[in-house]
Amino acid sequence: MRKIALFAALAGGLLLSGCTEQKMAEAPPPPQEMTGSAIGRYCGMNVMEHPGPKGQIILASQKEAVWFSSARDAISFTLLPEEPKDIRAIYVSDMAKAPNWDEPGVTNWVDARQASFVIGSRMQGGMGGEEAVPFSDKAAADKFAAENGGHVVAFADVPKDYVLGGTAGLTGSVEQESGTDEALGGHGDHADRAAPSASQTGHVH
Repeated sequence: MRKIALFAALAGGLLLSGCTEQKMAEAPPPPQEMTGSAIGRYCGMNVMEHPGPKGQIILASQKEAVWFSSARDAISFTLLPEEPKDIRAIYVSDMAKAPNWDEPGVTNWVDARQASFVIGSRMQGGMGGEEAVPFSDKAAADKFAAENGGHVVAFADVPKDYVLGGTAGLTGSVEQESGTDEALGGHGDHADRAAPSASQTGHVH
């Protein structure tokens, strides 16, 4: 009887351990600290040289994060068909915890899918383009919008044409383009779309 009980306890422990390991394997990797070696995907410059929120995307296929000089560029990466689709995590600067606009912080990141974004504000990010300003706290996002204009939306509701530029035919939202589970870069139906031009995003692509 004792042997049976011992075996059952051992089997239960192994099962619980297996479930824990599986959950750990599925958990997204943590954000990386932004340093002077972080180079923007689209501008080719040190992201720390620019004001406003930044972004980083972690891929399964590489160790180092893909860096962006604006949060808006990080979102655009998920929509462009030519970019890698093995996205494990998307992080953007948490402007609710940022010291100021010029110094958004190097360790205060928020999961983009959980953030509230202010779009259409007077504040310009990265290299001068319109920005999707991210906040972990919706109340902080509402306050920012009241002071700087714009309105608050969730990641899935950021309009594609706001992110990619005012190209004819681009409508809907990030969620409609990618799907909730593949926000993160589903193929979508725009395989012939090129990366946004400098005039559309304020960046040199």
